[in-house]
Amino acid sequence: MARYRFDWSLWPTVAAVMGIASTLALANWQLSRGHEKESAAARVASANRDAPIELGGNEVKADDVAWRRVEVRGTFAPHYMVLIDNRIFNGRVGYHVVMPIKIAGSERYALVNRGWIAANATRDALPSVKTPDGVVRITGLAMQPSRRYFELSSNVTEGKVWQNLTVERYRAAVPIAIQPVVIQQESALDDGLIREWPAPDLGIERHYGYALQWLALAVTILVFYVVTHVRKDAR
Repeated sequence: MARYRFDWSLWPTVAAVMGIASTLALANWQLSRGHEKESAAARVASANRDAPIELGGNEVKADDVAWRRVEVRGTFAPHYMVLIDNRIFNGRVGYHVVMPIKIAGSERYALVNRGWIAANATRDALPSVKTPDGVVRITGLAMQPSRRYFELSSNVTEGKVWQNLTVERYRAAVPIAIQPVVIQQESALDDGLIREWPAPDLGIERHYGYALQWLALAVTILVFYVVTHVRKDAR
């Protein structure tokens, strides 16, 4: 019967240990992100059953209200509106209309994604957005815009047209105090905007898929290391 021995060497062993440790750490991180997204999904599910959280003049913590239904009462400020470019609805190109609402009895504002509007035939002419006068009450889902996105150039804001929106970018561009979330408007207004929001894609399965890939890579490194360091004894 053939006999085998394990013939290890220092640097390949160090490299294998580092590779396995790194891939396991990345797998664990992806698993933890998946668990966090599952918690967020549970909050989204319960949001439809819970009473909306009233946003007032005091700044809230984003994590306390993210993925929860919120309500705000105030007056829209159309001069601070921005249009988020290249938003598609039923195959048509348009914009998401993001406009702050000045919270009643306060100097603080809340950003509201009021919905989708079609782009004009030429980009030089922006669409006209109908905005109600006076105090309105808006209900919707509190969102934290993603900071991960692809932009075609460094010129990401052209007047009122922006490629993407983050709270930080808006705060840097507009001189008003705002809450740290964007309200995805659900309440109806006679403004012609379309508010057919898709269900939030939290990417839970994607995180678990990445975790599996990292685990598989760790196993591959281990198997390769063992196979390349096992020697058959000469007889």
